[in-house]
Amino acid sequence: MIRSMTGFGRCFLEEEQWTQVWEVRSVNGRHLDIRWRLPAEARALEPVLEKLVKSAASRGRLEISLYLQSGGGASGEVSFNENQADAMLEALQSLAASRGDEFKPDYTRLLGLSFLWQEALPESDDALHQSLEKGLVSALDDWNESRAAEGKALEKDILTRLLRIDEWAQRIRERAPAIKEERFAVVRERLNEILDRHGQELDEGRFLQEITLLADKLDVSEELTRLGVHLERLREVLAAGKDAGRKLDFTMQECFREITTCGNKIQDVQVSRLVVDIKNELEKCREQVQNVE
Repeated sequence: MIRSMTGFGRCFLEEEQWTQVWEVRSVNGRHLDIRWRLPAEARALEPVLEKLVKSAASRGRLEISLYLQSGGGASGEVSFNENQADAMLEALQSLAASRGDEFKPDYTRLLGLSFLWQEALPESDDALHQSLEKGLVSALDDWNESRAAEGKALEKDILTRLLRIDEWAQRIRERAPAIKEERFAVVRERLNEILDRHGQELDEGRFLQEITLLADKLDVSEELTRLGVHLERLREVLAAGKDAGRKLDFTMQECFREITTCGNKIQDVQVSRLVVDIKNELEKCREQVQNVE
């Protein structure tokens, strides 16, 4: 089954020493682009976490965020960024002095500056890292489930449109012989009119040569056959599921090429309408394919 590149996954994991919340969001993209939002305690683990993501995805732009908080079993200690606070107070002192004002810092205001405070997590890095990996895997599993559900809907929509294209292509195939006969009759009639004006008769041998050339120009059997092969290939790729996006996109382009050639070869009102309908369905399929991994 195919998977969409668009999805959302979440994992809430509460343990004795810490609580973690993972969120994975993704949209379509040509390549795998991972953007992390990790607390300082988890940044050193980013290379390991990235391997986990790459094992679960091959394309798309992902935003992965982690909220980490110590639990009830932790020490509950907090650290204060004294250096940054000193720099801020000194800058304000300098500003006040330059304006000739007296500066009296209100230290209680520092309590509201969250970026100066950091909750101390347990020192067991190995245990924490294992727990974070476990949480990310759970979030990725949830994310993949949402992508698979959307991929199922995309597959159903594409297959329905391919059925319509099959029907319309068959109509072109059935209509093509009649178009040839009609065109032959028109050519014969026009030639007879011209020759009558000049008192000449139609040379059947030369006429057959011209008709043969015209028949080759009007023949779309090869294009329709290749179109049928491409449509079957699309179904095979959808059924296989894995790494389907690029294969589907390329095959869609080939379908466009074949049906465009059919429209150029056969200048017929009915066929032209069918060609336009097929192109419209292929374009809608291609839009869906842009979201397939």
